[in-house]
Amino acid sequence: MSKLRVGVIGLGEVAQVIHLPIIESLPDRYELAAICDISPGLLERLGDRYGVEHRYTDFREMTAAGGLDCVIVLNSDEYHADCTIAALDAGLDVLVEKPMCLSPREAQEIIEARDRSGRTVMVAYMRRFAPAFTEAVEKLPELGPIRYARVHDVIGENRLIVDQTSYVDRPDDVPQEAIDEKWARRSALVKEALGDVPQELEWTYGLLCGLGSHDLSAMRELLGRPKEVSAAKMWRSGGYVVALLDYGDFVVTYETGVDDQLRYDTYIEVYGASGTMKVRYDTPYVRHFPTTLHLELTDGDSYERSVRRPHLKDPYTYELEYFHEAVTTGATPKTTPEDYVQDMELFVDIIRALDKG
Repeated sequence: MSKLRVGVIGLGEVAQVIHLPIIESLPDRYELAAICDISPGLLERLGDRYGVEHRYTDFREMTAAGGLDCVIVLNSDEYHADCTIAALDAGLDVLVEKPMCLSPREAQEIIEARDRSGRTVMVAYMRRFAPAFTEAVEKLPELGPIRYARVHDVIGENRLIVDQTSYVDRPDDVPQEAIDEKWARRSALVKEALGDVPQELEWTYGLLCGLGSHDLSAMRELLGRPKEVSAAKMWRSGGYVVALLDYGDFVVTYETGVDDQLRYDTYIEVYGASGTMKVRYDTPYVRHFPTTLHLELTDGDSYERSVRRPHLKDPYTYELEYFHEAVTTGATPKTTPEDYVQDMELFVDIIRALDKG
C-alpha cells in the first residue's frame, strides 16, 4: 500500500482531537510530513509532539515547498478556498473540511483549479462514511415508499464535550489583526452568497454551513435533493432553525440548534409505508463512539425491530481511509466540490425562506 506524504493546514481543535491522532494511527497510509498554522507557538508544540520537521506559518509556502502528495485543510472556513486552490496549483490532492467554502464564486474557483490540475478534491463529510449510514443507504428500499422523514441535530457546544475528554492547546499568540481580518473576510463572503440580508441571517447561514452541512449532505445522499424549501422559521438570533423540505411525495422536517446541554442529539429518521429507519450519531469528538442504525420492519403479520452497530471504528477514520483510496486509485470521491455546491444552494434556499418569513 502506497503511503501519502500529507501536510495539515490548521492545527486547531479538530486537528488536535481528530485528524492528527488518526493520521498517526494509519502509518501504512500516511506520513505526516508538514504542518501549517498562523500560531508560531502551536506550530512549535505540535511539531515537537508529532516529530514534524517542516513547519510553516504560511500555507502558500508549504504547498510550494514540495515534498508532499496531499494536504488536509482544517483551518478557518474563510480560508478553505485559498488553501485548496494553492494546493491544487502545486499539484497536490486535497481533503478539505466542511464547509468547502462560503460563497459560490469560491466553489467555482475550486472546481476550475481541480480541473486544470487534474488532482482530487474531497469534502470531509465524515458522517457519510459511517458504516451505519452507508448500510442505511443500501437498506432504504426495504421501507417501501417514503411517507415522511426527519433530520434532527440539536447539540451542546462541542467544547463542553471536548474539554471533558481531550486536551486542546488553545494558543494566545494569534495577532488581533488576523482575527479581525478573518471576521471581515467572513462577512464579505457571506454577503457574496446572500446579498444584503439582516445580520441574524448571516449568522444562520454560518450555522447551516457548519453544523447544517453534515445533516443536509447526508440527507441528500439518502433521499436525494428536495424540490423546494416550503417554509422555514428561526429564533434566538438564528441559533435555532426549522425548515420544511418538499420532496413531492413526502416532506422532510429539518431542525437544528445549539444549546448548553452536555450531549449530542443527532439523527436522520425515515418513515416508509412498511418500515422505519433511524441513523443515530454520537459526538465525533470522542473517537469510536458508534453510529447506529435502527430498523423497524413490517412483513405480513410480523414486526421486527433491530439495532445495528456495524463497527466501532469512527467515521473520521473511514473518511481518511476513503480519501487515501480515492487518491491512490484515481477514483472520484462521492463528496466532490459539485456535491458541496448542492448543499450551498440548499443553505441559500433556506435563508431565502427565512427572509420571507
